[in-house]
Amino acid sequence: METAVKLSNKDKVVALLNSFNTGDPTPISYINPNKYIQHNLAVADGLQGFGEVMHHAPEGGFKAKVIRAFEDGDYVFTHTEYDFFGPKAGFDVFRFEDGKIVEHWDNLMDIQKPNPSGRTQFDGATEITDLDKTEANKKTVKEFLEKVVINHEMDKLTTYINPAKYLQHNPAIADGLEGFGAAMKYFAENGLVMEFTKIHKVLGQGNFVLTLSEGKFGKGDHTAFYDLFRLENGQIVEHWDIITTIPSKAEWKNENGKF
Repeated sequence: METAVKLSNKDKVVALLNSFNTGDPTPISYINPNKYIQHNLAVADGLQGFGEVMHHAPEGGFKAKVIRAFEDGDYVFTHTEYDFFGPKAGFDVFRFEDGKIVEHWDNLMDIQKPNPSGRTQFDGATEITDLDKTEANKKTVKEFLEKVVINHEMDKLTTYINPAKYLQHNPAIADGLEGFGAAMKYFAENGLVMEFTKIHKVLGQGNFVLTLSEGKFGKGDHTAFYDLFRLENGQIVEHWDIITTIPSKAEWKNENGKF
């Protein structure tokens, strides 16, 4: 008698996203049919909303290539290259209850050209290490956002970011602290803002930490910031992000909010 292989929550999410490519209907069963809280504001609540999006897929369907996948307690978060109404970079967060997906958050943006350092939105390290440092790394990233990004305590920058090695995947910013500083200077000189006002989630597995934050960007648009950090020896050494404008409430397809 064969023993059924028990899939981890991470396996279920990867299978669900891969089903965009294969058309396999099985992974839909990993979503709780009676409770699926949707935070993508362009999609209606529940399985019905998910089905509606799939119904409007272009010929050939959507495509998804999972680059990175992580698990933190009841949460799974992924970094995915999509063809979803055009080429997109996406972070998705799924929450599980009793082995079923009951809640989903995401941030998507159009794929951009490589940044000034030649890095893309997807390349870079993928190996999960330092599983014993998950909580410490989450704490480091949260403190970095609170002290440096929100409170502008720039003297603490090199406490959190490795000054000798900081690989940047933001499409507009170069590697290193110099790239970070140049971006901040450009924003200040052009009357643009990058303001984080609230950190909603800090999720991690080993050397990777994802944060979901709210704030203002550019000319002051209400914005969702999803930032993925990789750490080595207690410092941030690599960063990917997706920044999107939160639509006005009149445009929402559900009432759950972005966060």
